[in-house]
Amino acid sequence: MEKILKIKSIKVESAMIDAAEVPQLMDNAGVEWNTIDCCNWPKEYPYVPSAKFRIAIADDALLINYRAQEESVRAHYGDDNGSVWTDSCMETFLSPCADGSYYNLECNCIGTLLLGYHGADGSEVRADAAVLGAIKRWSSLGRTPFEERPAEGTWEVALVVPFSSYWKHSVRLEAGMTVKGNFYKCGDELAKPHFLSWAPIDFERPNFHLPKFFGTLELV
Repeated sequence: MEKILKIKSIKVESAMIDAAEVPQLMDNAGVEWNTIDCCNWPKEYPYVPSAKFRIAIADDALLINYRAQEESVRAHYGDDNGSVWTDSCMETFLSPCADGSYYNLECNCIGTLLLGYHGADGSEVRADAAVLGAIKRWSSLGRTPFEERPAEGTWEVALVVPFSSYWKHSVRLEAGMTVKGNFYKCGDELAKPHFLSWAPIDFERPNFHLPKFFGTLELV
């Protein structure tokens, strides 16, 4: 059964808010948490940390809030467009247009980002510094990189992602629209590697870049 998520609109000007305000804004608006708990490869990667997300639409941006609790936490990468998926990481993959393309927005536990575009023709390109610099971030762990901490840790990240971040399209997400996407929790190089998804993935090995398994996101 296909996963369906309803995304609420919040009446707020994204230019006027800091990322640190996003969790409280979502609390006030009653935006619900969604769990990322599909363990698609349980034999090879059985570890399932607690991971959840919530997402809303502002006037011209996506508001994203991640929260995770895991047995160890790592933030090796402090510069954008590095291999953040090897750290304690959560991700939002979005296909905003029905042309077979999608964007992968990957975020480690200190708010370091990777943003890429994948065309239906197989083309791939990463966002430049100007696009990435326009995304506001807040992390409960601060922004300083660190190596793996072998103790249970809880972390939270909030992002304000302008629609212009999806730079290959003229994206305007509004109530009444339906798009496709998926959300992930991973940590490829942690002591306990894991690859969790919101919508299930039926594939032989870990691979998040499979838009045919994206769920439906209904903007309300």
